[in-house]
Amino acid sequence: MSSVSNAEYIALKKLIKERGLLDKQPWFFIGVIALKVGMLVASIIILFLVDNLWIQALNAIFMGFVLAQIGFTSHSACHRQIFHKVGWNDVVGIFLGNLLLGLSAEWWTGKHNAHHAHPNHDGMDPDLDVPVVAFTPEQAESRRGIWRWMVKHQAFLFFPLLTLQGYALREVSYRFVLSPESRRRGIEIAMMALNLVWYPTLPILALGPVAGIGFILISQAFFGVYLGSVFAPNHKGMLIVDDNTQIDFLRLQVLTARNVSGHPITDFWYGGLNYQIEHHLFPSLPMHRLREASMIVKEFCAGHGISYHETSMIQSYREILGYLHEIGASLRAPKAVSSSV
Repeated sequence: MSSVSNAEYIALKKLIKERGLLDKQPWFFIGVIALKVGMLVASIIILFLVDNLWIQALNAIFMGFVLAQIGFTSHSACHRQIFHKVGWNDVVGIFLGNLLLGLSAEWWTGKHNAHHAHPNHDGMDPDLDVPVVAFTPEQAESRRGIWRWMVKHQAFLFFPLLTLQGYALREVSYRFVLSPESRRRGIEIAMMALNLVWYPTLPILALGPVAGIGFILISQAFFGVYLGSVFAPNHKGMLIVDDNTQIDFLRLQVLTARNVSGHPITDFWYGGLNYQIEHHLFPSLPMHRLREASMIVKEFCAGHGISYHETSMIQSYREILGYLHEIGASLRAPKAVSSSV
């Protein structure tokens, strides 16, 4: 992929910097971390103090919600949004990601940085390399066995499959920290081991083995659906590029992303990731400043004839599922049978 011109991006970044939107605000994030850890502690306290399985089922959903919210802040740390010093961001990433979520911060950062560098680039964006989902007709046709059947019905299976996302992220994280690729194997394994101690153990101690396992299953299912539904609108159904695409950095980041219309409740639910265009243009920009940045970027794109796609939450899922249904259509179409006379 060749770069046409960076002049427009440089001009846009200057506008963002002049507004102070790239400035670090560590105390804000410290407050956010304290709030989210406090919510997690509250969920654990409810585990031990309330003897009602229906309330505990709701508490399991609440814990899944809190863990996903912690994931959003871990994401900010991995993007160096919190502190000026890289090391402090890494500490927060390991604390939130490895200890509280049981996921490898190093693996996530490496994978996510590759995605940011090559969004929706077929063959280079790791987020397009998912066996159970196809994003292009070529990917769909290449699937075999159970994967082919799943891609054929991917629009209907998409949200149910998200219930398993938490386990998939853990499995990949475990394989990474045990591989030669891991540079922080010791601390990452230690923190992930501690996660395995507190997360399965506390629900089972509080509720007993059957109810405790049920609690874990519910919380992980909600965690996966919530996290996946937040990340899904970002790029699915948007422009996909390849090695032959001629596009500059600004247009690459804008045209491959979708924004979900902002509102204080929406912004909280999405952890700021509903401003995906701005996040991709300026990954180190603190998430809570993306709303303000979006006003600048939207006006800039309009003035430069760059398509800026923003839609409602419901419409974003319609677009995603419609796109996935269309990609799987070729596998559902009856094959023509040739006959010879």
